[in-house]
Amino acid sequence: MQKKRRGGFTLVEIMVVVVIIGLLATVVAVNVSGQSEEARITTTRVQITNLENALELYHLNNGFYPTTEQGLRALIEKPTAVPVPNNFPKGGYIKKEPKDAWRRDFVYRCPGVKGEYDIMSYGADGAEGGEGANADISNWDPL
Repeated sequence: MQKKRRGGFTLVEIMVVVVIIGLLATVVAVNVSGQSEEARITTTRVQITNLENALELYHLNNGFYPTTEQGLRALIEKPTAVPVPNNFPKGGYIKKEPKDAWRRDFVYRCPGVKGEYDIMSYGADGAEGGEGANADISNWDPL
C-alpha cells in the first residue's frame, strides 16, 4: 500500500521564500529612501526660489526687503515694525508660513552675508554644515 503525499510547502521552502522577500524588500527600501532625500532637497530648492520671487516682488513694491527681525513672516502679513511697507497687497505675497521639506523654518537674513538677503535650510539634520542630505541648501548655491 502506498502512502498518499499531501500537497503543500515544506517549512524549508517557506523559509527560503521569506528570506528572498526580505532581501528584495531591503533592496527596494534602500533605493527608495535615497530618492526620498533627493526629492526633499529638490523641493527645498524650489521653495527657496519661490521665496526669492516673493521677496523680489516685495522689494519692487516697497523699495526694500523685509529685515531679519521681520523675517519671512513679512511676506504673509504686513509688518508693523520699521520699515513698514507702504504697498503691501491684501492677502500678502505668500499664503502660509514657509517651511523646508523637513518641516523646519528657513533661516532668513537681510542684509545677507552672501547677497542682499540670505535664505537657507539646514538640510535633513537641521544643523549648520553637513554633507549629502545633511548639507545646507541656500539661495546662493548653484543649482
